[in-house]
Amino acid sequence: MQSVVLDAVASRLGASPRQVALAWLLQHSTTILLIPGTSSVGHLRENIAAAAIGLPPDAIEELDRIGAR
Repeated sequence: MQSVVLDAVASRLGASPRQVALAWLLQHSTTILLIPGTSSVGHLRENIAAAAIGLPPDAIEELDRIGAR
């Protein structure tokens, strides 16, 4: 179920599920420092681009509900 919600939000936003997950974490705290591991330059670029994704309130609510299940 978790990946279905994440995939749906990512599809609506034109982003990857990984980017949406990172953006969600970043929007929960202005003092968070994410250090996701990667072995490719492409994934590194994708991870960096996640910081520019602004999640709309409805997407945040959907993602918040994943942990409540």
